[in-house]
Amino acid sequence: MAIMEDPDKMISHMLESVDIDTLVDSDMGLETGRRIVTFQPDTMDAAMASIRDVTGANVAMSSDFDGQDIDVAGVSGAGALVFEELGIAVLDEGVGSGIAEFSTNTVGVFASNEPEIFMFPSGVNLGEYLRGFAAAAARIRDDLASGGLADSESEDLSAAVSGATWGINQVRASTSRFSGIGIKIAILDTGFDFHHPDFVGRPIIHSSFIAGESTHDGHGHGTHCTGTAAGPKFPPGRIPRYGVAFEGRIFIGKVLSNAGFGTSASILAGMNWAIANRCEVISMSLGGGGGPFVYYTQAGQRALDASCLIVAAAGNASRRPGFIAPVGSPANSPTIMAVAAVTHNLTMSSYSCGGPQIEIAGPGSDVYSSWPMPVRYKTISGTSMATPHVTGCAALLAQTTGLRGNNLRIRLRHIARPLSWPPTDDGSGLVQAIQ
Repeated sequence: MAIMEDPDKMISHMLESVDIDTLVDSDMGLETGRRIVTFQPDTMDAAMASIRDVTGANVAMSSDFDGQDIDVAGVSGAGALVFEELGIAVLDEGVGSGIAEFSTNTVGVFASNEPEIFMFPSGVNLGEYLRGFAAAAARIRDDLASGGLADSESEDLSAAVSGATWGINQVRASTSRFSGIGIKIAILDTGFDFHHPDFVGRPIIHSSFIAGESTHDGHGHGTHCTGTAAGPKFPPGRIPRYGVAFEGRIFIGKVLSNAGFGTSASILAGMNWAIANRCEVISMSLGGGGGPFVYYTQAGQRALDASCLIVAAAGNASRRPGFIAPVGSPANSPTIMAVAAVTHNLTMSSYSCGGPQIEIAGPGSDVYSSWPMPVRYKTISGTSMATPHVTGCAALLAQTTGLRGNNLRIRLRHIARPLSWPPTDDGSGLVQAIQ
């Protein structure tokens, strides 16, 4: 089983019969054809036996790999892959002939049988993402050609004068006495640029769950999110401080490809790995349509049970009069902390999804952070950018209070700065760094 095949080929194949306009006005996810089954508590052995009996598939186990650091090439011959930290299995499309029997012959073993979907950076609505992909690609190309600052240069230099970006100042990280030292921060995204000069000497644990791709970030999104969550306290020259938990222990899980795509399976593989490593905070600036899915809800609960907290982007499906797009998956699962985005003046960002799942907000618009070389820095927007602000603040709080899991989640909400928006917009308010 390949956790993630060539994303361009998969997307092209799946879109041949898809009406993008229909997707834009729905919360549908684009299904890959594979299935994900979630086990009932304490049924691991029975579940694996059922998978073998019903489908005849070879079953690979995450514990077959040291630290549950799954080598996707190493499970290519299996029809099913079990994530033991999560109590979840992914079944290849070719072993689906017995799927219907799961709901009738294995009562008490499986809690759900759901489709795997494609996942993207920023928790965007799938239709909006696909419709805007060409324009976004053109903008990225133009930004790269101009050195990466695009039209944000004057704002960035203004931030440098104050010594920190607007987001770092608004969450009060710039005045906090804490650094996140000793706290493991997992960034599950497009990887990281390990040659970035601002991170020289920082130990970084990393693994890729995308077949055929190293953990190096060929996209940019993961490097940007890592910089916000755990970038340096004193970047070189006139560069403003852009990172919150500057001494946090960085774990990079590549769950989205260089092309910007992943699947539920690649995301779950990264979650399983981060939980196995007992990362106190797990940051996921990504998402897809549909949900809440039982498998993400169970993964979030398994994280909390292991004293880990998962923080995820609410999504960027936009707002318009009389309509606020709902929170995407996995952030819409009740066991995962959903993050909304605000602007410089603490208004809700025009793209930020909303609903009862929103728990907290972070700075999301025009956020300056690290970017793969040679660009080095870049200013972009999204709930993806808000999420690592929350991640970094969670690490600071975990460092000084010893709180973990759900207790850490509760405390983050308690110390948030109240804003003037309904809870369905910003939850408990703007995240704050412990002082």
